Amino acid sequence: MEHVKTIKVMLRWSEDQQLPVGELVQYDRRILFKYHPEILDRNLSLSPIKLPLTKEVVDMSAFSFDGLAGVFNDSLPDGWGRLLLDRKLTAMGLPFQQLTPLDRLTYVGQNGPGALVYYPEMEQESTTTQVLLEQWEHECNEIYDGASSDLLESLFQAGGSSGGARPKVNLLYKPKSDTLRKGNVAEEGEEHWLIKFPSSLDMSDISNVEYAYYLMAQEAGIFMSPCRLFFGESGKPYFGTKRFDRIGNHRLHMHSASGLMHDNFRLSNMDYGHLMDGAFQLQKDVRCYEDVLRLATFNIFGHNRDDHSKNFSFLMDQKGTWTMAPAYDLTFSNSGHGFHSTMVAGESQNPGSKHIKELAKYFSVNNVNQIIEQVKDTLSNWPQFANQAGVTEASKKAIAKTINGLLVERW
Repeated sequence: MEHVKTIKVMLRWSEDQQLPVGELVQYDRRILFKYHPEILDRNLSLSPIKLPLTKEVVDMSAFSFDGLAGVFNDSLPDGWGRLLLDRKLTAMGLPFQQLTPLDRLTYVGQNGPGALVYYPEMEQESTTTQVLLEQWEHECNEIYDGASSDLLESLFQAGGSSGGARPKVNLLYKPKSDTLRKGNVAEEGEEHWLIKFPSSLDMSDISNVEYAYYLMAQEAGIFMSPCRLFFGESGKPYFGTKRFDRIGNHRLHMHSASGLMHDNFRLSNMDYGHLMDGAFQLQKDVRCYEDVLRLATFNIFGHNRDDHSKNFSFLMDQKGTWTMAPAYDLTFSNSGHGFHSTMVAGESQNPGSKHIKELAKYFSVNNVNQIIEQVKDTLSNWPQFANQAGVTEASKKAIAKTINGLLVERW
């Protein structure tokens, strides 16, 4: 197959506002990058820590992500999105194993997370499939199991840019009529939402559990994008969250902590202290320390152990102002190795209040006791939130046992 040699990278703030970022070039077995003069003139640094603005050509061969800088790797899907692309290429008779990172970016095109877009982009078929959530969930499971699916193209267009293991789709939701449709351009009154489907490895009521965690996180003082349950044809619930990288048809640049700090989230060495430091480098506001500590406390005592570096992100607007993205993927979870994916003051197996306080002392956060108390008080009311979200009795009891054990052992 013929590989892509050059890709133009743009910042697409909206349908009629684009800014050239630079060019990615495949040279022998290396990928080179050079910033465009216009973004240098505007002093918009998309990845200040690992890919600062420079007039020089950057050789990215030593970078952690198959020779790509983290800011561009953030555009590439992993997990479910990557599987969809691989299955799509297999159906086309193309060897997906031979794709280079630049080849894969052409399939991202204008549909990736955040505001970065890539040219040339691969043309996609036009589909007008009706959104039937339960049917789509069934087809997702078929694809996971290796079977073919008539909806593969529709699912790829709706979810091919998604990361994470669970199947998911990006859809347009119109609150006034309570309707969903597939598409990338919002019409008046429509919002961009992401809806998740359970995988075969999830508890049956994972959607309700994640919604209960959203309710708890809000009560604990953690900022999240609006979330809700959507319902399928027979009333089955699906967890949905409003996308925070889209405001109508306006986009924000999005950069994960993994990409920002070049942390391979599958073999992570990241600590919440690194996240606090990175947040301050971008935001220049000490209040970010409290935000990270609150999130760490919630993840520890809420047993969210899949707290890897792709599950924390930052947003940049057209003026170059950075903020920490709303929290996401907060739910009861284990990690593949049984530890927390992100360490807390060097501890990943059994972190507790002591480790939160160590970070607070280092970063001079004086109200750490109030943060811990508020989060723990909220989590102690898990049954109330579980009932509100429709969690099954079995899941409610199992999760309560784990949370109560964490609260008692590490108070």
